[in-house]
Amino acid sequence: MSEFEEILPAHSAAIYREFQAGRVIVRDVWDSNRSELRANPLYNLLYNHLSHFRTFYEHLGSELVFNETGAFFFLKESSDDENEEHDENAFRVQVILLLIGRYFARSGRDLEYLGRPDAGLNEQDLSALASDEECQEILRAARFEKGLPEALDYLDKRHLLFRAGAGRCFLSSAGMYFLQELVREFEQG
Repeated sequence: MSEFEEILPAHSAAIYREFQAGRVIVRDVWDSNRSELRANPLYNLLYNHLSHFRTFYEHLGSELVFNETGAFFFLKESSDDENEEHDENAFRVQVILLLIGRYFARSGRDLEYLGRPDAGLNEQDLSALASDEECQEILRAARFEKGLPEALDYLDKRHLLFRAGAGRCFLSSAGMYFLQELVREFEQG
């Protein structure tokens, strides 16, 4: 049996839909019913059949990228017309992550706590961010007309942030990776 035949079409289609929705596929996903992180079967499938999926997406004109540090996969489009949309999405993600990171650091907490389900941003944090006028102006400039709730939804839809109940959220491993990259660039700049 070839590697291609080992993979169920339904699983392949599920992975494809995740990427088409602009999501990254993270190793651990938040299970809101059990209030805990659990292994993502789609991540495991990609990881265990990496060469198959790399070839598969190459045939579709994309590059499957595995980020080991942040434990996630994402698709990189190879066509030029996709790049402008990609740049726009990347810019919007960076804006939100920078605002969250700056707020968190100014509150005297270690950025590592942003990636912990038992820590992250709580109701007071979200309320403080939402009422910060400068934060709102920056979000509007990044075309988040509805402010912080819309910005958090944007990260949530892409698996860069998880909601751990009402008024609490934390960054996924991918969200933490991108935030740490921004911090590194800032420190070197």
